[in-house]
Amino acid sequence: MEVPQHQIRAVHTPSTVTVYQAYSPAIGLPAARDGRFPAAWKRDRMTWIKPSFLWMMYRCGWGTKEGQETVLAVEITRDGFEWALRNSCLSSYVREVHPDRATWQRQLKRAPARVQWDPERDLRLRPLPYRSLQLGLSGEAARRYADEWTVAISDVTPLAHEISALVKDGDLGSAARLLPPERPFPTPE
Repeated sequence: MEVPQHQIRAVHTPSTVTVYQAYSPAIGLPAARDGRFPAAWKRDRMTWIKPSFLWMMYRCGWGTKEGQETVLAVEITRDGFEWALRNSCLSSYVREVHPDRATWQRQLKRAPARVQWDPERDLRLRPLPYRSLQLGLSGEAARRYADEWTVAISDVTPLAHEISALVKDGDLGSAARLLPPERPFPTPE
């Protein structure tokens, strides 16, 4: 079955969606320990959440890049995730979607969330021919994410390292079996 060019794939339940982020241990470890973001987490800046585990692994180098050594699985409310999608704007101008560049720029300034589509990744972190969602949250969306939508935060760095080691050893089958069970997310109207 062919995968659509733009499709949200995520671990999700009827009430939650799991997204991934990577932080320095100073932010990530307290967040995982306490199940909420610490005071040092900046609620007034843009934060990017990724429903795709492998895209996050590409971004953080399996949890080895400086400042991204702690990989978090953040379970958020489905209502919150859908609110962010409904109140988002594409992060770049698309002629077929926006009437003109000025209209897009006004929408972008007002929107508390940004949608960006980047190439999905395989186990070797090579780009695939279809796209994966990154959702940027700022202002109201970032505050709601941290203070209202977050249900649970888990440190999945050991899982990232285990899968990475299996990939390096060429055991892609075992690595694939450890991946979080992402499936298509039904996009709200």
